Amino acid sequence: MAKTQVAVIGAGTGGYSAAFRAADLGLQVTLIDRGPTLGGVCLNRGCIPSKALLHVAALLNEAREAEGWGVTFGEPKIDVTKLNEWKKSVVGKMTGGLAELVKRRKITYQQGSAKFVSSTALTVEKAGGGTETLEFEHAVLATGSRPTVIPSLQTKSNRVVDSTGALELTDIPKSMLVVGGGYIGLELGTVYDALSTRVSVVEMMPGLLPGVDRDLVSYLARRLQGRFEKIMLETTVVSLEETKAGVRAKFKGKDGDSEAEYEKVLIAVGRRPNTQNLGLETTKVQVNERGFVVVDEQRRTAEGTIFAVGDIAGEPMLAHKAVHEGIVAAEVISGQKVAFEPHAIPAVVFTDPEIAWCGLTQTQAEKERRTVKVAKFPWGASGRATTLGRNDGMTKLLVDPETERVLGVGIVGAGAGELIAEGALAVEMAALASDLRLTIHPHPTLSETIMEAAETFFGQSLHVYAAKRS
Repeated sequence: MAKTQVAVIGAGTGGYSAAFRAADLGLQVTLIDRGPTLGGVCLNRGCIPSKALLHVAALLNEAREAEGWGVTFGEPKIDVTKLNEWKKSVVGKMTGGLAELVKRRKITYQQGSAKFVSSTALTVEKAGGGTETLEFEHAVLATGSRPTVIPSLQTKSNRVVDSTGALELTDIPKSMLVVGGGYIGLELGTVYDALSTRVSVVEMMPGLLPGVDRDLVSYLARRLQGRFEKIMLETTVVSLEETKAGVRAKFKGKDGDSEAEYEKVLIAVGRRPNTQNLGLETTKVQVNERGFVVVDEQRRTAEGTIFAVGDIAGEPMLAHKAVHEGIVAAEVISGQKVAFEPHAIPAVVFTDPEIAWCGLTQTQAEKERRTVKVAKFPWGASGRATTLGRNDGMTKLLVDPETERVLGVGIVGAGAGELIAEGALAVEMAALASDLRLTIHPHPTLSETIMEAAETFFGQSLHVYAAKRS
C-alpha cells in the first residue's frame, strides 16, 4: 500500500493549484488525473483553446471592420489544419510547463481513476493497467465538471456536438445552431461566426446570458443581432433529427412551432459537477441536490480529512475561483488559519464585446431590494474607445449611497475582461467612489472609464453632463 500526506484527485486548475501549494509548504503530494496531460478541462478543452480561437475571431472581425477606416484587406483564407495545430501548440506549451513544475516540486503524478474506499484511503485504477491502494492523511477533491446533456436531444450523429467537440474544429460548417444562449454558446458562436459560419442561437429564457445585468447584455445583443443569422428567445428545441445534409431541428416558441436544418448543432446548456463514481458513500462527504459537494469556508467537507475545490464545490464554476480555493485548502491542511471568503469573484464573458462584472450586480440588488446608486459612463464619451472604433460599451459602478463604498462593477466593451480586475480590487478593499475618482488614470485608455464612472456618481464627469449631487 502506497502512502502520501496529500492526495489530490483531479489535475485541473483547482487540483494542481492545491498540489503545488501543498508541495511548496513541504508536504508530500500525489496528484491523480485521468488525462495524459495536466490542466483539466480549462487548459485542455475549455478556457485556453477557446480563447485562442476567440483571438483569431477578433482578428478576422477587426480586419473586416477596418474597411470603414480606409484599410481594405483581401478575403481571408482559413487553413483549418494549421489553425488547429496552432491551438494545440498553445495548449501543449502550457501543459508541458505544468508537467515540468510537477517534476521540480517532486510531486508524484499518477494517470488513472481514483475512488475512495474509506476516509483515509482510495484505490487508483492506473491508465496503463493495474490497481493501487493509496493511503492519505488528507485528500483534495478537484474533479471538475462536464457539459450538461439534454436527454431528449441525445443523438449518435457526429454533427451534434458539445463544447469539447466544437473546439476540435474539424471543419467550418456553412450553418450552425447553438442550443443555449449562455456564455459558452455565445463564445463559440462568436468563433464560428467569424469563420463565416451562419450561426443561429436558441434560448429558452427571454434574453441572452440569463442572470447577467440586462443593460450590459443589451450591447452584446445588438451586435450579435447584426452578426448572427437568427436569435430565437423563449424558444426550446423539441427534437433533433439527422438528415443527408445535416440536422433538422424542430422548435417550440412563443410564436408557434417551426423547424430548420443546420450542418452542425452545438449543445451548450451549462455544466454539471463530476461527483459520481468517486466512492463518496464510503466517507461522510455530503453532496447536495444539485450535485455539488458541501464544503465550509475552508473548503473542508463533512469528512474532516477530505476537502473539495473548484467546480464541484459550488458556483461560480470559474477557473480563477478554483485556483484560490485550491490554495486555501492546501494552506489549511498545512495548519494555517485561512478561509476562502472573497468579496468579489470577477466573471468574464469573452464575446465581442466582452462583458465582465464583480461584486454586487444590479440584478442581485433589485432582487434583494438593496438601495444602491448606479453610476454609468458610456463609452461613446471615451476617447480611447472612439480611436478603436468601439464605442459600443459602458462602465458602471454600484455604490452604497450612504457610505459611498463601491459594492459592484460592471463593464461591457472591447477588453472588458482586462479592465474588471481594478473593479475587483476596489470591491475587495472596500474602496470608495472617491478613491476611484481621485486615482489618476492614464489617457487615453479604456481604464479611464472606471474613473469617469466614479465621477458621474458625484455629478462631476467632464465628458458626460449630469446634474450635480447635493
